[in-house]
Amino acid sequence: MTASNATEIDPKLLEILVCPLTKSTLRYDRENQELISDKAGLAFPIRDGIPIMLVDEAREIDDVPPKADK
Repeated sequence: MTASNATEIDPKLLEILVCPLTKSTLRYDRENQELISDKAGLAFPIRDGIPIMLVDEAREIDDVPPKADK
């Protein structure tokens, strides 16, 4: 998914969401459609505009970012 066709996340939602593991704030990675927890080192995916806030679904941010679907 490219930034031009990425789904936007409601800024108010971003203000209230926190990392389920550390309870720290998240930052929005628009290009990869993920919410990043720097403290936990995890990236939570956003699918169809819905943040998936499950640790089991997150990837470690040391990994290579996922490639866009073609």
